[in-house]
Amino acid sequence: MFKRHKSLASERKRELISSRATRSILKNDLRNFHSLSQLILSAGPLRSAAAVKHVKTTHFEIEILDAHTRKQICIVDKMTQKSTIHDVKQKFHKACPKWYPSRIGLQLERGGPFLKDYVTIQSIATASIVTLYFTDLGRQVSWTTVFLAEYTGPLLIYFLFYLRIPYIYDMKESSRRLRHPVVHLACFCHCLHYIRYLLETLFVHKVSAGHTPLKNLIKSCAFYWGFTSWIAYYINHPQYTPPSFGNRQVIVSTINFLICEAGNHFINVVLAHPNHTDWIMD
Repeated sequence: MFKRHKSLASERKRELISSRATRSILKNDLRNFHSLSQLILSAGPLRSAAAVKHVKTTHFEIEILDAHTRKQICIVDKMTQKSTIHDVKQKFHKACPKWYPSRIGLQLERGGPFLKDYVTIQSIATASIVTLYFTDLGRQVSWTTVFLAEYTGPLLIYFLFYLRIPYIYDMKESSRRLRHPVVHLACFCHCLHYIRYLLETLFVHKVSAGHTPLKNLIKSCAFYWGFTSWIAYYINHPQYTPPSFGNRQVIVSTINFLICEAGNHFINVVLAHPNHTDWIMD
């Protein structure tokens, strides 16, 4: 019996010793984990290996060929995915200074549409090398210049006929005949119309910063200036006859003209500021 009690006591001692050892190991593990967590927090957020490494940017080479001869003109390199056709034109101009950006036309295919300046390289690239065809668009002028030339010409031309320059009308006939009051009214209305156009071009319209070929300026000026010369010649002619219905016709026509001018000006102002037109729909 004594031996059994002794063996049981020794077993209990062993269990107590093992449990104490296990507890001390757990405490050491908790301390190590706590110190490790403190070290990680002090070091800041974890960063992935991909974030630490520099992101590689894909670059493209733009090969520019002549659209007529298919001969290589130059190669524009180091163009990123976000680069635009406008950026290509700028670098092309540096390589070939005789062609400034506004007269450079670039196409994906010969005879195809010209690429807009805002088109990105990523949207048209199918490989690391992109081939574009160059066409010289000729001399270019800004749209503001086009509109100012269109509207300034009629003012000056009409005054030449209104003053009855001797190279246009016969001096003897011009001196004999007095002008009807409606002729002066017509000059006032004509000048008011084109002065309004000029002021709206400068202060109201948001004219595009783009360019257009010089031939378009010539076409537009030919139309406006030619039409002005045609009506000014007959209205200011010494043999001009007043309206058939007299002052009633003149007054009604003048009122209609002023209403149309005011309406057109109002529409132009509204279109120039689209964010302030919600009240119209209320």
